Amino acid sequence: MAKNVSRLNKTIMIVDDELFFRKLLRDILEDEGYTSILEVEDGVEAVEKYLQLRPDLTVMDIYMPGKNGIDATKEIFSYDKNARVLICSAAGYDEDVKFATKIGARGIILKPFIVREVTETIQKALEEN
Repeated sequence: MAKNVSRLNKTIMIVDDELFFRKLLRDILEDEGYTSILEVEDGVEAVEKYLQLRPDLTVMDIYMPGKNGIDATKEIFSYDKNARVLICSAAGYDEDVKFATKIGARGIILKPFIVREVTETIQKALEEN
């Protein structure tokens, strides 16, 4: 995939309680040319960082201790109805994923990651108005 210079100024927030998946996703994004990537490990921190930094895209794991991804996503949308959130899940298209897309998530990234699917889903979400 050709590198797009506009990616250099897109901020992406990765929210996952598992360091392994945050690092793997960061590596995929950096290989694609994204340079502004932040990582958080739970839903509470995700909402705080979203309000502070207003990332262009948030990749939100659903199942995390404390505030889960669904609740964090709902809270982010309560502050910014135009937020770009992708749901990240190993559970596939279960009821929680369906609910997340119903409330406004722009898509899903499945675990384990397939690089092409990750990059295409992220690019599509960033290009949508």
